[in-house]
Amino acid sequence: MTPDCSRFAQRSGYSVIVAFALVSSTISLAEIKPADCARAAKYSESNRGMSMLVTQNGRTIFEHYANGGQANGRVPIFSGTKSFWGVAAIVAAQQHLLQLDDRVADTISEWKSDPLRSQITVRELLNFTDGIEPGPHLHRESIGDRNGTAIRLPMVAPPGTVFTYGPSHLQIFSELLRRKLHGRAPASFVAEHVLSPLGIYDVDFKKDRRGNPLPASGFELTAREWARFGELILGRGTYHGRQVISPALLRQAFAGSSVNPSYGLTFWLNRDALHGQEIDVEKELDLPWPRARWTDVCICKDARADMIVALGSNYQRLFVIPSLNALIVRQGWAAKFSDAHFLRLVLGK
Repeated sequence: MTPDCSRFAQRSGYSVIVAFALVSSTISLAEIKPADCARAAKYSESNRGMSMLVTQNGRTIFEHYANGGQANGRVPIFSGTKSFWGVAAIVAAQQHLLQLDDRVADTISEWKSDPLRSQITVRELLNFTDGIEPGPHLHRESIGDRNGTAIRLPMVAPPGTVFTYGPSHLQIFSELLRRKLHGRAPASFVAEHVLSPLGIYDVDFKKDRRGNPLPASGFELTAREWARFGELILGRGTYHGRQVISPALLRQAFAGSSVNPSYGLTFWLNRDALHGQEIDVEKELDLPWPRARWTDVCICKDARADMIVALGSNYQRLFVIPSLNALIVRQGWAAKFSDAHFLRLVLGK
């Protein structure tokens, strides 16, 4: 265990999912069937689905594009972008630019005199439990300096006590990373260390007038490009034979917090599938944050508990299921849609 992992285990009551522990030769993998995928694609397309891609054991099981769509057609993944920045944070930790339990105020020195902000850790920024106002207005193109605006947002609760989903947390992380890089652009760091190893290029970071990227949203990817990100997760940080991320550090991205066990470091988790109540994450996120419920919930009771999800608005989805060595990409436009029903169809439940 790395020193960062050890401190995390000692100082927190978080329950860590060892997502990859289920992947072993002793587990018989359930085979995903193309016919089941076809039924899921029909359901997806009837609800404005555009792309669907399923792989298992490194092979493409099913691939479908609706209404004449093409495999090389990029689609906005909206908040699916967040997970790329979560992985970038893990890479930054691997390169000793930061540690996940560092105090943010050690870098963003303006916070040092604030009794609450001075206690916020990098980990709390990444799992959205820092207590800062979520700041949905940061998505607006009219804001010329998103980073500066984000670090001045008010606190709504003490760190570690609430989950507030929104762009503020990763915008602050972007500023922290910018300072750690001593002038090098955070977008360039993500492109070099996360996107390029996956063969993903020419991605729009939705920069503001000061050159700050929008980590909460903005990427447009093909289904195949997004699937490469899923392959990195299935490979425990390895992609096509290249170790991009340490497996021990990557596992920390799949640990929920005490206030939201279903959200790790920018990834959604299905860890409570055995006893949790199914929810529509997007509908829950539409509620004012104090009313949202994040304990004893899951995305799909009939999917594996080790399922990891990168999730974007309009039901953009990357489902990664390590115990099946499988991933599922679904892209579409705003329409009524059920993750749980879709997954049951894919998995033949």
